[in-house]
Amino acid sequence: MTEQVPATELNNRMSRFREMMNRQNPEWEMAVIFSKINLLYFTGSMPEGMLIIERDGDAILWVRRSYERTHEESLFSDIRAMSSYRDAAASYSRLPGKVYLETEFVPLAVYHRFRKYFPFEEYRPLDGQVAATRAVKSLWELNHMKQAGEIHRRVLEEMVPQILREGMSEADLAAEVYALMVKEGHQGTARFGMLDTEIVVAQLGFGDSSLYPTNFDGPGGNRGLNAAVPSLGSRERKLKRGDLVFLDMAIGVNGYHSDKTMTYMFGEALPDEVIRIHQQCVEIQNRVAQMLKPGNVPETIYDTIMDELSPDFLENFMGFGNRRVKFLGHGIGLTVDELPVLARKFREPLVENMVFAVEPKKGIPGVGMVGIENTFVVTPDGGQSITGNSPGLRLVE
Repeated sequence: MTEQVPATELNNRMSRFREMMNRQNPEWEMAVIFSKINLLYFTGSMPEGMLIIERDGDAILWVRRSYERTHEESLFSDIRAMSSYRDAAASYSRLPGKVYLETEFVPLAVYHRFRKYFPFEEYRPLDGQVAATRAVKSLWELNHMKQAGEIHRRVLEEMVPQILREGMSEADLAAEVYALMVKEGHQGTARFGMLDTEIVVAQLGFGDSSLYPTNFDGPGGNRGLNAAVPSLGSRERKLKRGDLVFLDMAIGVNGYHSDKTMTYMFGEALPDEVIRIHQQCVEIQNRVAQMLKPGNVPETIYDTIMDELSPDFLENFMGFGNRRVKFLGHGIGLTVDELPVLARKFREPLVENMVFAVEPKKGIPGVGMVGIENTFVVTPDGGQSITGNSPGLRLVE
């Protein structure tokens, strides 16, 4: 059962967003939210509709489908029904010349339909302000993320080793892991901010399947079923003794995610050099976690770590071949991939209760992707893991 977002929580989010808009865009008069994830954040429901926020007026949630469900789910103060944008426009006697929109989300068709009845002259983005508001989690939000993290710990550290068996396919593993996830409390879907991004269960692979190129902006690989579904697991690739098993997945509770990667050695240990490389990835994770303190700068954390690594280790670090990503971790919350990112050009200092998935990984030819990922809350004492503390690369016999 979904837990309603408290009215006090919604009011605080709206107040922080307004304060940020006033500070960064003091001339703003109207902001409009269309995306269902941001509607969930600001109103506690995910209708087809829009949220119109006026600087000098109230915020109104306009709902096309379903007004009844939204009223049942949401404690937002002003919810109104509309059949089309024309209905909403009739309530506004004066429209500003400039409107702030989610430029990372709104399709041109929606933009033109909206502008037909709200004939503003120009638009400006509000994506950065929304992302910054969402980046700092409340205790209510952290509670759900910690629930997701505990499910992660149980499934990956305790349950997956019990289901690995010789001869199972990657697709078999995906199906069985998904059943465990849902049974333990996973919401059934993981959401991403990246356009047209789908991961059905996890990025997973046996051996060098975890190096197979994908369209996903992450270090791991995944062969998948076929070109139409490249994000599940191969039916042909079967688990055999001596395989590395790579499993990178997100779990959600009431909309909020945690992210975790575990690796396993099936049947027998991998070569000492592979284990050493994996252990170095774990050390990097722990080093990053120590720096997840309020006031530290993501770019500085990234540069500090990368400058410490040898040229040999940097080869195939955070990816494989020419498919390396340029970050060490990413914000996480209502989507798996939130801002800020532990990467260059992110220079705003960290704030307590931001949450990051930290994922140092390295591809090894003929073996697969080793490394680790856990989800950490920024605290004055450094990053606090909410997804367990296993160093991974467990031997499963």
